Amino acid sequence: MKQENIKKLCEAFAKLNIEMTDVKLQQLQLYMEGILEWNQHVNLTAITDEDDFVQKHYIDSLLCANADEFRSAQKILDMGTGGGFPGIPLAIAFPEKEFVLADSLNKRIRIIDELAAKAGISNISAVHGRAEELARKPEYREQFDACVSRAVANMSTLSEYCLPYVIVGGWFIAYKGPDCEAEISTAAKAIQRMGGGKAEIRNAGFDSAPLPFQHKLVFIEKVTPTPKAYPRKAGTPGKDPIK
Repeated sequence: MKQENIKKLCEAFAKLNIEMTDVKLQQLQLYMEGILEWNQHVNLTAITDEDDFVQKHYIDSLLCANADEFRSAQKILDMGTGGGFPGIPLAIAFPEKEFVLADSLNKRIRIIDELAAKAGISNISAVHGRAEELARKPEYREQFDACVSRAVANMSTLSEYCLPYVIVGGWFIAYKGPDCEAEISTAAKAIQRMGGGKAEIRNAGFDSAPLPFQHKLVFIEKVTPTPKAYPRKAGTPGKDPIK
C-alpha cells in the first residue's frame, strides 16, 4: 500500500478514535489486494484504483464508527454487503465486535469468506440469502444490536430489508447519498411499519474536512417489534415499496 494511503488510513482512524495497529493495517492491505485480484474475474467493485479504494471503500465504510449507537453495539449485521462494505473495514477496526455479512449472491459470500480467512479477520461470518428470506429465520430476526447497509435501494425498501433484524432498542444505520432528505421523508410510513422511530440524518465523521466522496448516515432506532407480516415475500419490497 502506498505511504500516502497508509497515512490517510491512520489519520482517519485517529479522527474516529479507533486504535490503529500493524495487524489492522496488514488486514486492510491483504483484503484490498484480494478484492482487486478477484475483481478481474467477478464484478465486486467499480473502484479499482488503490487511492479511490482507500477513500471510497475503507474510510467511507468507517464513517459510523464514532457514533455512540454503533459503539454500543456488539452484534452487527451488514445487509447487502457486496464486496464486504462497510462490514469488513468495521470488523477490522473493531475486532472485539461480532459481524454478520449478508448478500444475495453466493459467489460474493464465498470470496469474502476466503479473503477474510487469508487476512485473519476472525470476527465475521458471511451468509448467503435474500434479506426477505433470512429475516424469517429465528437465528437472525431481531437478533442484532445494529444493522448497517450501503446497499443501493430506496429507503423504504431498505427499511423493510433491514429493520426486521434489529432488536428493540437497537439501531439501523444506512449510508445514503448527500441528497437523501426527500427519500427519507417518503420512507416515513415504511420505517414506522417496520418498528422504526424517527429517522435522523447526520453528516458523518469528517465534518471539519469533508471527503471528496462521503455518504450521509441515517440513524433509525428500533422502537417496537417488526410485525410478523414483514418483510413481505422476496422481490416485493423492491418492486412495491411501502408509501
